Amino acid sequence: MNYLSTRGHPDRKRFCEILLEGLAPDGGLYLPETYPQIDTATLAKWRELPYAELAFEILSLYIDDISPVDLKAICAKTYTAEVFGTDEVVPLRELEDGVYIEALSNGPTLAFKDMAMQLLGNLFEYELTRRGSQLNILGATSGDTGSAAEYAMRGKKGVRVFMTSPDGRMSPFQQAQMFSLQDENIHNIAITGVFDDCQDIVKAVSNDLGFKRKYRIGTVNSINWARLLAQVVYYFAGYFQATASNDKPVSFTVPSGNFGNVCAGHVARMMGLPVQTLVVATNENDVLDEFFRTGIYRVRGAADTHETSSPSMDISKASNFERFVFDLVGRDAGKLRKLFVEDLGLEGRFDLSADAAFKDAAGRFGFVSSRSTHADRLATIRDTEKRFATLVDPHTADGLKAAREFLVPGVPMVVLETALPIKFAATIVEALGHEPDRPAKFEGIEALPKRVVKLPADAEAVKAYIAQNCD
Repeated sequence: MNYLSTRGHPDRKRFCEILLEGLAPDGGLYLPETYPQIDTATLAKWRELPYAELAFEILSLYIDDISPVDLKAICAKTYTAEVFGTDEVVPLRELEDGVYIEALSNGPTLAFKDMAMQLLGNLFEYELTRRGSQLNILGATSGDTGSAAEYAMRGKKGVRVFMTSPDGRMSPFQQAQMFSLQDENIHNIAITGVFDDCQDIVKAVSNDLGFKRKYRIGTVNSINWARLLAQVVYYFAGYFQATASNDKPVSFTVPSGNFGNVCAGHVARMMGLPVQTLVVATNENDVLDEFFRTGIYRVRGAADTHETSSPSMDISKASNFERFVFDLVGRDAGKLRKLFVEDLGLEGRFDLSADAAFKDAAGRFGFVSSRSTHADRLATIRDTEKRFATLVDPHTADGLKAAREFLVPGVPMVVLETALPIKFAATIVEALGHEPDRPAKFEGIEALPKRVVKLPADAEAVKAYIAQNCD
C-alpha cells in the first residue's frame, strides 16, 4: 500500500514513513492511492470478530510494512477491556426507536480520541524502537486530542510531546487532565489565541522541512493518517452492532469541528461499508455546515471563532476537510491545490456551488449537515435525561439534535459519542442543576499542580521552545 499527497507531490510512501511524518513535504495530507474494497463475504467474516481482531483486519489492509504477527499484537495490546472498560470496547445502545449512541468515551481520558491515540502510542513506540530513533510530537488541541495524546505517550520510549492549546478556551477539567501531568516527556504550551492559531502553528512548523528534520517533528493530530485510520474501525463495529445482516444500510451522525472523525466515516463508506448518510453536526462555528448547504467553504479568523459550550468543536479551519475535497474533485491534485493554496490561501474561501462535484457531496458521498446553538444543547441534554435517563455531553447533544433531522424509517441512525459529561460540568450544571458523575480516579484533578508554559501565537516562539527542550 502506497500513500500520496493530496497536493500532488510525486513521492509515494509506505505506512511507517507517513506514521512518523505528519504532513507531506508539499503541505498536503496523505491518503492511500486507492481504498481497499470490502465485499459482503468479508463483512460476514468480520461481523463476529472481537474489536481487537476487527482492528487488525482493517489496519492490515493499509499497513504492509509491519509484520502481521506484530500488528496483531499491537492491536491486541491496545484494545482491551482493561483500557476501555468493556469487552465490546465501543458498545452500542439504542436510545429511542431508530437512534443509537455508540460509546467511544470509555478510555483513559473519557473522550473518543482515546480510540485512536492509544493505538498511535503503541505504533510510535514499536516503530521508533525498530529504528532506534526518537520523535518529538507537536500537536494542537481544542480539548480532547491533547489529553488523549499525552496519556497515550507518557512514558513511551523515544517520544516527547509538545501540545499546544488555546489559553483559557478549554474546560477546567480538560485543562486539568493535561496540565497536571508531570512526566518529563510531556510539554504543555498554552497559546494566546484560538485553536485555529494552534493548528496553524503545527502546520507552519511541519512545513519548515529543515527544522522538522533536525528535531524529528511528528504529529498526532488527525492530519496524521494513522490516527484517522484507527477511527475507521469503530464505524465497522457500530455497523455490525446496529444491524443483523449486511444488506441493511446505516447512517452515522458525527459531532465535527476538524473533520477528522467524520472523515474516517467517509473512508469506511468508500471501502464499501453500507453507510447511507454521514451527518456532520456543527455548533455555532458552522464553517462545515455552510459548505454542505451552499458549496462555499469560508474559514474564519480568531475574532469570528465563537467560544461555545461545545468547545472541542470551536474550529473554523477544518484540517481534514482537504482529504474529503480531494476525493470530491476526483483526486485532481491540481484542482485541489488551487482551492486550498490559491483560493483559500489568498481569499480565505473557495466556492464549489456551481461545480458539479458539489452535488456529489450529498449524492455520491452521502454528506449532509446541521448546526446547533447553546440553547439547542441545553434542551437536548435536558430532554435526553428526562425521557431516557441518559446524560450526554454537549458535543454528543449537538449530534443527537442533528441526527433527528435526518432520520429515515428503517435505517438505524448511530450517533458517535464524543466525551463523558464530566469533561463539561459547567454546561451540565446549567442544563440540569447538578454535577455529572465523576470517575473516582479524577477526583480533585482541578486542584493538582499544573505544568504549562504560555506562549504567543507565533510559530517561531514554539520552535524556540522545542529547540530549548530537545537539547
